[in-house]
Amino acid sequence: MTSAADFVPDRTTLPALREAAAECRGCDLYRGATQTVFGEGPRGARIVMVGEQPGDKEDLVGRPFVGPAGGLRARAIEEAGLSRGDIYLTNVVKHFKHVVRGKRRIHRKPDMEEIRACTPWLDAELERIGPEVLVLLGATAAQAILGRSFRVTRQRGTFVESPLAPLVTATVHPSSILRSRGDAERRAAFEGFVRDLRTVARALKARAS
Repeated sequence: MTSAADFVPDRTTLPALREAAAECRGCDLYRGATQTVFGEGPRGARIVMVGEQPGDKEDLVGRPFVGPAGGLRARAIEEAGLSRGDIYLTNVVKHFKHVVRGKRRIHRKPDMEEIRACTPWLDAELERIGPEVLVLLGATAAQAILGRSFRVTRQRGTFVESPLAPLVTATVHPSSILRSRGDAERRAAFEGFVRDLRTVARALKARAS
């Protein structure tokens, strides 16, 4: 079966990876997407945040986390005391999976075959960056990396062992906060998200001391 592994270059600098990913045909998702949305951030990032896949706006712009969920994530990062300059943003799947309904493109969850096909890009990003902390945003990203038995609802904000980084944790995807019912529920969900990120900030501070 074809996968991203057939397109990952031998020279794995981030610019080389990004250029190669633009031509990836490792699964069929590229057919309906505007473009590949590769990760973005500093090569020496201490934190890598991984979401599920680009959304509608990210697909059009070609950058990760630039839609409404991205704005919420940026606000939470600031409130948690993290530095944007320490963070690399990416997704498990690099193309926008969707179904067209009228004039709207509605997000669809990638299946395990599509996730497996795209994982070599994330593996290459993590190998190149070597982050201190890996933060998985949402159930799809968490289960893709930590296994299908992982439950964000029960295990969020805790660190788990993984060969991918010294510290690995999962929390909700900011898009889930936007789907909250009413202001009070949305506020509580956002505060929980910030608490999880503050755990990351404290862990980084402890590593530096």
